[in-house]
Formats: sequence, structure tokens, C-alpha cells
Amino acid sequence: MGLFGLLFGWPLAPVRGVIRLGELIQEQVEREMSDPAAVRRELEELDRVLAAGLISEEEHAERMQEVLQRMIGAPVQAGAAAPEAENGER
Repeated sequence: MGLFGLLFGWPLAPVRGVIRLGELIQEQVEREMSDPAAVRRELEELDRVLAAGLISEEEHAERMQEVLQRMIGAPVQAGAAAPEAENGER
């Protein structure tokens, strides 16, 4: 099967390369988004923008929450219960 795999597999090599490149980019983005230094810089920028009066307190709080959730992973929201539990069905 080695020869057949080589003959029929080589046309798919560019596709496999693009898929692998996408996976590497995704891994790098995930690494950077959870990097404590990057998160700190983003939080400091939010504080600077708030101090300059470019955003409101509410928007500042929302954006801070988004940044922190992105760092630690989005928790399950309290209102996101299963549909059966909301209707009282089991």
C-alpha cells in the first residue's frame, strides 16, 4: 500500500499542508489569548481608555469580563439550564 498511498496521496499534500497551517495558527492564537502578559496589557489599555473618558463604566466592566472569561475559559451561565429543567419536565 506504500506505493498506492504515495501515488494517490501526493495530490492531497497541499490540502493537508493548508489544514496543518490552520491548526498551527489556531494553536498560536489560543496561546496568545490566554497569555497572562497579553491579558494584562489589554486590561491596562481598558483602564487607560476609561480614564480618558472614551468608554463608559458599564462598557469597561463588560469588556473586562470578556477579557477575563477568555483567559480562564467561558463559564456556564446560570440562565443556560437544560430545556427540560426550565419546563419542569424530566
